[in-house]
Amino acid sequence: MGMKVPDNTVKSVVEYFHLQLDAIYPKQEVDSFAFLSFNHYKGFTRSALIIKGNERLSESELLSFIRVVKRLKQSEPIQYILGETEFYGLNFKVNKAVLIPRPETEELVDWIIKSHENENLDIFDIGTGSGCIPVSLKMNISHSRVKAIDISQEALEVAKKNADLNKTEVEFTQLDISDENEWERLGKYDIIVSNPPYVLESEKELMEKNVLGYEPEIALFVKEDSPLVFYQHILKFAQTHLKDGGNIYFELNEKLGQSLIELCSSFGFSTCELKKDLRDKDRMLRCSK
Repeated sequence: MGMKVPDNTVKSVVEYFHLQLDAIYPKQEVDSFAFLSFNHYKGFTRSALIIKGNERLSESELLSFIRVVKRLKQSEPIQYILGETEFYGLNFKVNKAVLIPRPETEELVDWIIKSHENENLDIFDIGTGSGCIPVSLKMNISHSRVKAIDISQEALEVAKKNADLNKTEVEFTQLDISDENEWERLGKYDIIVSNPPYVLESEKELMEKNVLGYEPEIALFVKEDSPLVFYQHILKFAQTHLKDGGNIYFELNEKLGQSLIELCSSFGFSTCELKKDLRDKDRMLRCSK
């Protein structure tokens, strides 16, 4: 493969990660890549990576690590390479049919859980992707009944695997929320949650290669002239499918907070709370009638 590891020891493979990748990624990120790879292939903890530095690896194990490095050099996200990621303390399978779950979405999930922990709720997630939102909510608001939809059958297959992996029950359905004829198939909910596409096409140039080259565009981008189109469909749906006293939770583009509040208000949802993420950006919105 044109890339040789000096010897077959764990320590040598970690050094190889840095040798090949430090010019492309921050050193701390390369440390993380090495740890995630050893955790995935060998079940190592962070301390085991140091303690077992002189342990020798088999040729096939060595080849696995070399392949990981090769793909990282092509800017492929580590989560797709390993086929898994962690979200809200749970394991999730991911592939190129779904977005890699983000820390901001964990914050949205955390807000919902902390606001409704011991309640008995009907929850509906729109545009579920990997299923990280509904699975995490069901695991932590255990008396809830959770339903999730996505337009992509491939995404739903991943989401179903993740519900099974975490031994939790979520009802998944393929459905396009913009198709109002489909709404009669759906019930009424205490919580409607969505992390819809919200990245403006003009923001593409600011994005990392590993996002643009590998993650599904359908789940990321909206047209410049209609950035709130998905929120419009969801709010219209919520007018008839959100129970009295229920809440809508959105993840959103930091630039569109005030516009979204105005849109919510125009649909009769006037009680809105905008919440900042850990990087101090307007990232989440809760509204009710």
